[in-house]
Amino acid sequence: MNAASPRAGEPLRIAMWSGPRNISTAMMRSFSARADCAVSDEPFYGCFLKHSGADHPMREAVVASMDCNWQSVAATLAGLAPGGKPVWYQKHMPHHMVGSIAPDDLRGVVHAFLIRDPARMAASYAAKRETVTPEDLGVAAQRAFFDRVADRIGQAPPVIDSADVLRDPAGTLSALCAALGITWDPAMLSWAPGRHADDGVWAAHWYGRVETSTGFGAPEGEPQPLTPALAAVADACRADYLAMATHRLNAA
Repeated sequence: MNAASPRAGEPLRIAMWSGPRNISTAMMRSFSARADCAVSDEPFYGCFLKHSGADHPMREAVVASMDCNWQSVAATLAGLAPGGKPVWYQKHMPHHMVGSIAPDDLRGVVHAFLIRDPARMAASYAAKRETVTPEDLGVAAQRAFFDRVADRIGQAPPVIDSADVLRDPAGTLSALCAALGITWDPAMLSWAPGRHADDGVWAAHWYGRVETSTGFGAPEGEPQPLTPALAAVADACRADYLAMATHRLNAA
């Protein structure tokens, strides 16, 4: 399931679609550790906040720090990669795409999907915000777009599960690289700690744990018990998660 090669002179643009609290920033760190790869951190987040008025932590700071014009952001993402790199990893969240640009409008990209057990997502998200809804986790939006991509290309696009990454980072990422049509690079297993230049301004609220990391963490232990409200959120997301998990890549 190799990706199509980019056109001559253009980078391989990887649009990785994930929900929050899903090692998505660690995955961005992993790709940024490649010498051939540029990364972008949720480039439509400012557009989403300005368009929706959603009351997220650091909302005003995020909006002030970003290009919040949907068409302008999309045009930038369709251009050359920062630094002229041949690979461009773009970290996205499908539930942010509520304006005039939908995920389907991003052309010249290879779409891939990072998933996580919604019970674990709900528990982690609740540690950062007082309330959690199924829409906050974005699993339904992620699955809907997954289905559209699969229909368009005639097969399931690349899917990786965070649990598989943590159990076997080298094997799972090797399989992902093969599916994307790029060479596996062991440099993807480690990175420098601290805040990175590519991080969004929201890192101050959300990235505390990943800033202390130098690689992927240990496999997850037993899940913590959920409150009835959080269990209901996870249950509402489970069918969509399982539908995508059926297609997740096996370790190479």
